[in-house]
Amino acid sequence: MIRSMTGFAGAERQYPFGRLTWELRSVNHRYLEIGFRVPEEFRVLEPEIRQTLGQYLSRGKVDATLKFVPAAGIASSSLELNRDLVMRLLALHAEMQVLSGFDQDADLRSFMRWPGVIEERAPDAQPLHEAALELLAEAAAGLQATRGREGEQMDAAIRERLSTIEDRVREVRSWLPEIRDGLRQKLLGRIADLPQPLDPGRLEQEVAFLCQKIDVDEELDRLEAHVKEARLILERDDPVGRRLDFLMQEFNRESNTLSSKSVDQRTTQVSVDLKVAIEQMREQVQNIE
Repeated sequence: MIRSMTGFAGAERQYPFGRLTWELRSVNHRYLEIGFRVPEEFRVLEPEIRQTLGQYLSRGKVDATLKFVPAAGIASSSLELNRDLVMRLLALHAEMQVLSGFDQDADLRSFMRWPGVIEERAPDAQPLHEAALELLAEAAAGLQATRGREGEQMDAAIRERLSTIEDRVREVRSWLPEIRDGLRQKLLGRIADLPQPLDPGRLEQEVAFLCQKIDVDEELDRLEAHVKEARLILERDDPVGRRLDFLMQEFNRESNTLSSKSVDQRTTQVSVDLKVAIEQMREQVQNIE
């Protein structure tokens, strides 16, 4: 099964602490490249975000966006009194009263301004972070499924082009005896017009040399082998984009050689048809994971 590298998926859920929303978008890319936009309190999750996405995706440029709307009445932080510090300050105040001989009440305002007396405490972020990663996995699975559905369409398109190549190769094979015989007759006609007769042995050598020069059996064999290999690759469960991309280069090489050796209008047209089919496949392969 092949998967596309393009797609969109999202996941949203309401929690007691607020609403979390993930949006994932991916486009084709040679490797897996992850970019994300998350609120500041989630920045510490960067390694876990990358790891989670990497479990579902292997290639593509992925943009991940997290939105967080706190629930009404949920404070982002709380203020607490450092009781131990206050008790120490009060004890010091009492000791200073004894030493100085002055009986003076403690100035609470001064105490409150003392560094560390009033502490700002953020709520426990662990439940929030765990929920965000769990929801991310859900969104990533959705993106993987979306890319899989699009990949099915690409699979069908590639298989159709492979069948086209196979049919055209079969046609060329059926024409080859006729093409070779026609070429031989044409060569014999030209030789017959020469003022000096050509040695029969030399004639056969020239015919054999010319037929060898335009022989495309090897190219046709390789094209058929590439078709079989492509179909085997399409059956694999792991990412196959790079394998298919390399195979497209091999297809192109054989079609170019076939074109350069063509001495018949029909095989020339087949070469053009092959290049069109191969280019259509290549465009599909560029978006395969």
